Amino acid sequence: MPIPSQARKMGKTILLLDNLFIVLGFYVVFPLVSTHFVGQIGWSALFVGFALGFRQFVQQGFGLIGGAIADRFGAKPMIIAGMFLRCIGFVSMALAIEPWILIVSCLLSALGGLLFDPPRMGLAIKFTRPHERGRFISLLMIQDNAGAVIGALIGGWLIDYDFQLVCWLGALVFFCCGIFNLIYLPAYHIALGKVPIVGGMKMVIKDKKFTAYVWSLTGYYILWVQVMLMLPLTVTKIAGSPSYVKWMYAIQAVISLTLLYPLARFSEKYFRLDQRLKFGLLLMTVGFITIAFATQLTLLFILIALFYFGAIIAEPARETLSTILANPRAKGSYMGFSRLGLALGGFIGYTGAGWLYDIAIKIDLPTLPWYVLGLIGLTTLCYLQYLFKNEPPMVRTNAKKIS
Repeated sequence: MPIPSQARKMGKTILLLDNLFIVLGFYVVFPLVSTHFVGQIGWSALFVGFALGFRQFVQQGFGLIGGAIADRFGAKPMIIAGMFLRCIGFVSMALAIEPWILIVSCLLSALGGLLFDPPRMGLAIKFTRPHERGRFISLLMIQDNAGAVIGALIGGWLIDYDFQLVCWLGALVFFCCGIFNLIYLPAYHIALGKVPIVGGMKMVIKDKKFTAYVWSLTGYYILWVQVMLMLPLTVTKIAGSPSYVKWMYAIQAVISLTLLYPLARFSEKYFRLDQRLKFGLLLMTVGFITIAFATQLTLLFILIALFYFGAIIAEPARETLSTILANPRAKGSYMGFSRLGLALGGFIGYTGAGWLYDIAIKIDLPTLPWYVLGLIGLTTLCYLQYLFKNEPPMVRTNAKKIS
C-alpha cells in the first residue's frame, strides 16, 4: 500500500533525527579507540586493528541476516533492540582493561549495528521516491559528518579526563536513541509484503549485478575505514597528542556541511552515478598516496581534506547506487547484503593496516601503509571501470517501481 505524503514526511524527519544521534554516539567513542588502546595503553596496533575489523566484519558481514529478519518482522523491533545492544557494548568497552573485554565490547556493538542498520536504510528507501532518494541520502550524509565532528569534539575533550567517560556518554546516547524509536518510529514493514527470511536472502544472492557491485566496494572501504585507524594514529604521531584528532573531524564536517549537498545536486545533473563514485575514489587514493610524504600537521590536514573531498563526491553516489540496484520486494535483504563490501573492506582495512603500521615501525619505513593503500585504491578504480563500462545510464528498470 502506498504511503501518504504526510507519513513519508514524518518518516523522513524521524530518520534524520535518529541518524544524527546515532552517528554522534558512534563518533564519540570509536575514533578514539585506536589512540587510547595503542597510544595510551600500549597495546599493539595489530590487535586493536583486529578488534575494530572484527566489529566491522560482524556488523556488516552478517547484515544480510539482519536485513532478512527485518523484512519478515518489520523494522521497529530490530532497530530498538540494536540500539540497546550497542549501549551495552559501549558500557563493556568502558570496562575493557583486558584485551578479551575489548573484543566482547566490539562484538556487542557489532550485533547492535547488525540489527538496526539494514532496516533503517530500508526505511529510507520506503519513505522516499526514486527522484528524491539521492538528495535525501546526501542529507543523511551531511548529518553523518555533522554528528561525526560533534561526537569527535566531545570525545576528544573527554579523553583528556578519562576514556571511560567517553564510553559512558556513547552508551547514554544509544540508550536515548532506543527510547526515541520505541516512542516515535512507525511500525512499518520495509519489504513489499512479508518476505520469508531465506527467500529474501536467495533473491539477493542470485542477483549477479548487485552482488558484483557490492564485492567491488571492498577496496573502497579499505581506504574509508582508515578514518578510524591510520588517520588518527598519524595525526597523533605528528601532533604529539590524541586531542588533535578532533580537528580532523572538524575538517570533515566543514567540507561536508558546505559542499556535500551542492555537489550532489550539481553532479546528479551532469554525471552518472558510477562516474561520481570513481572520481571520488580517485581523489581519496591520491590523498592517501601523498599523505606518505606529510611531516607537518598543516600539510597533513590539507591532504586529509583532499581525502574527505573525494569521499563527499563518492559516498552519495555509492549509497544511491545500492538503493537503485536493490529489488523492492526484499529491501532489507538487499541493504543487508550491500554491507558485505564494508564487512570485508573494514576487516582487511583495520587488521591489514594495523599489521602494516607495526611492520613500518619495525623496519623504519613509515610510508609503507600509505603505498599499499594507494595501490588498493587504484586497483578498485580499474575494477569499477570494468564493471560499469557497458551500462551508461546506471539505472535499472526496477528502480522505477521502488516506493
